[in-house]
Amino acid sequence: MTTTIKEAKPSLEEVKSQIRKIIDLVIRPNADWIDREGEFPSENLKALGEEGWNSILLPKELGGLALDYHAYGLVVREIAKACPSTALVYTMNIGASLIIYGYGNEDQWNRWLKPLREGKIGTIANSERATGSQHWLSESKADYTNGGYLLNFEKSFATSSGYADFYIIQTKSPKAEVYSDLSYFIVDAKQDGIETGKWDALGVRGNHSSPIKLNNIYVDQRDLIGEEGTGKKIVENSNAYIFGLGGAWTGTAIGLFKEAASFATKASGKHQVVRHQLASAKILIDSLCAWQNEIASRLNDWSQSGEPLSDELRTTLYEFKVHASETANQVAQISMDVAGGFGYKKGILERLYRDSRAGIVMGPSNNLAKELIGKQIVGIDTSLWPEENEQLRRNKK
Repeated sequence: MTTTIKEAKPSLEEVKSQIRKIIDLVIRPNADWIDREGEFPSENLKALGEEGWNSILLPKELGGLALDYHAYGLVVREIAKACPSTALVYTMNIGASLIIYGYGNEDQWNRWLKPLREGKIGTIANSERATGSQHWLSESKADYTNGGYLLNFEKSFATSSGYADFYIIQTKSPKAEVYSDLSYFIVDAKQDGIETGKWDALGVRGNHSSPIKLNNIYVDQRDLIGEEGTGKKIVENSNAYIFGLGGAWTGTAIGLFKEAASFATKASGKHQVVRHQLASAKILIDSLCAWQNEIASRLNDWSQSGEPLSDELRTTLYEFKVHASETANQVAQISMDVAGGFGYKKGILERLYRDSRAGIVMGPSNNLAKELIGKQIVGIDTSLWPEENEQLRRNKK
């Protein structure tokens, strides 16, 4: 009789120790340079990929680490403490990989997911200027051509624009008559015909969330994810990447707090008002971290269940993203108060202060997320699809 020994997963403390080695050796030393020059964090992503972190939620047969949402949340939080730009690029790569793994096929897994272990990265390109913050809606449409598809349109605010190795592109199916008839394609980012815009922003300057324009881009049938129309299901069940965004802003808040606390210990901490401000910041961060852990447990259960993402859990993810980004901004203000003019000078605190502003507007923007949350509170339909909302209104009449 042969006994199979199940390989033990590393504890969260071991995960923290391992990721901090990369952060201390590569990510933190690069952070100021990335911000100052507006450079993409290629070296950081390569270092993460070679150690398997870019495939953290994927199975080991695809080069992944087969870890869970607790580990993922911890890793993105630790990265963001040092470099929010890297954390956001990392998060969108994880989101892209999960779409391929969850809805793609084995051929796509082998061609697009295994290379993540070599430092390759992907990203998601959903947003369009015409639909604003409603990133799940597309006015664009794919066309048929030569046994595949032709893409001719522009996507706005595509993280890692010009630097990703592949884009997950959302658009209407060729025969679509409604917004919910969406299809997702994997597009090789290195082919001719893709134009990328310039990214010159207030903060997260290494994020490179500029537009991408697709000019007569051919996509073979083999790089359609699932079937035509699968996009609706992907949109409704791929919001778990928002958990990563919440983790990134949580980490940003912690990074700000540590800088402020260090300054206060050396200088301004003798003042009661400063100590009270730091206490307020710590209470916010500790409660946010506890909530992140609770949501991670729920996402682990969901990922094992095979069930669709519930409206309630999706709303919780929106709430977490809003609270995390607003907490980062509150802690940024407290940190600047604590450090005074020294914090206002160019440096780590000043950089993280600017970075924190991006969380408010990054999709889903906090105003849009609050509208979706508020609708659920008062019992208004929260369908993401205009045609379904219109049908509900007709039925009520």
